[in-house]
Amino acid sequence: MPRRAGLGILPVLGALALVAGACGDSSGPGDGNEPEFSVSITQAPAALRQGDVAELRAEVRRKDGTAAPEIEVTWSLSPPGAGFVNSKGRLVGYAPGAAKLIAQVQGAADTVPLTIEERVVNPLSATVVGRGVVSDRFTSDLWVHGGYAYTGTWGQRNGLWGDRLYVWDVSTPSSPVLVDSVVVNARTVNDIKVRADGRLAVLTHEGSADGLNGITILDLSDPAHPAAITRFTRTLESGVHNVWIEGDFVYAAVDGEGDLFGLRVIDISDPANPKVASSFYGGLSFVHDVYVRDGLAFVSHWDAGLIILDVGNGIAGGSPQRPVEVSRILIDGGQTHNAWYWPASGYVFVGEEDFSTPGIMHVIDLRDLTNPVEVASFLVPGNQPPHNFWIDEEKGIAYLAWYGNGIRALDVAGDLLGQLHRQNRELVGVRYGSSATMTWAPQLVGDLLFLADMNTGLWVLKIERVLGLPSPRY
Repeated sequence: MPRRAGLGILPVLGALALVAGACGDSSGPGDGNEPEFSVSITQAPAALRQGDVAELRAEVRRKDGTAAPEIEVTWSLSPPGAGFVNSKGRLVGYAPGAAKLIAQVQGAADTVPLTIEERVVNPLSATVVGRGVVSDRFTSDLWVHGGYAYTGTWGQRNGLWGDRLYVWDVSTPSSPVLVDSVVVNARTVNDIKVRADGRLAVLTHEGSADGLNGITILDLSDPAHPAAITRFTRTLESGVHNVWIEGDFVYAAVDGEGDLFGLRVIDISDPANPKVASSFYGGLSFVHDVYVRDGLAFVSHWDAGLIILDVGNGIAGGSPQRPVEVSRILIDGGQTHNAWYWPASGYVFVGEEDFSTPGIMHVIDLRDLTNPVEVASFLVPGNQPPHNFWIDEEKGIAYLAWYGNGIRALDVAGDLLGQLHRQNRELVGVRYGSSATMTWAPQLVGDLLFLADMNTGLWVLKIERVLGLPSPRY
């Protein structure tokens, strides 16, 4: 069964758990009656840095002194904005300063002092070093591999449709050079992916004049000049929005709602003769995107939430030919757009493409693959949502495309809990193209961040640490 994402993460959430409780030692409400229980805080930090997570413990006893572990402890902070404590007694700090940590049971409470210390981090600088200008068409996704960047095109602009893929030589990042284009029967080439070995690429078709849509498989023997191997359209006629290539299989998000659409897995072991290997539909809404890692497919299924499939992991006996659902989680607000799974951390970072205030990235704890739980979120003020993500897992930095709010870099190292935007974790936020900025996708290669911008094309930013400066505030 789908599970609603956990409370306490969205803006309306903290009020439930962070109400100021009664302060003082373990005592009753002062009505003259001895309370049935007493509570004592047995584990709590004296000081905690913004954004760090601590485990709390308390001991509950009955009037006769016997332990009562079955009695639930309610945790809170005073003032409420000092931090957040979830229902399992995990604490994260928000606002630097003095606070009180409160444990409550039926008619009794205990408090301890707590100091929230400022999280001091070295911010990043993001300096534009190169551009590949596209002004006649809107730019969609990008992929960078082996000294070349590939960018798609979207919709209609200046009377021209998004019917092509651009190929850029970025061996000199300061001067990207457009070296070729691949024109296909489409009105939007929404996505482009290059296989890990660099030998094949796949682009998507939407709005084709012939009504067949599908995907085109490209030979990258000469990466500067991709050559079409074949166009595959069977069961993909409604259009393909996004794809992922994993080995000999393409995972395609097929436009439309219902069993005929959803996720399609295509066998490309013979690239000239692809065939449908399997299909999956989550029973509601449509599939927007798919990301495959460690034998798991993370299906961004819009209002059906995030669905995790076993496609070779082994946890549920699934395979590309027979995907098996492992779990799913409904995201508050719906519109589940994209996901990035970071196995070493156990987290999935999920974008919600809702053009309302504010834009939201959700963080899902997936250390138990069968029980995804939302534990954190990141908000950017305004009516622009996030789009695609790229995570530098070695350094624990998430690069988040945020449409008109540009590119954001966020410290996501360590345990994550609560509202990340209140923890001084943002390392940089830049609208490199001024008012024209419309960031679609990032990809980090070394210390260079390649960006696809819907309005202006390809950008190359150099990412560096700025030592000795305070963290940026937004």
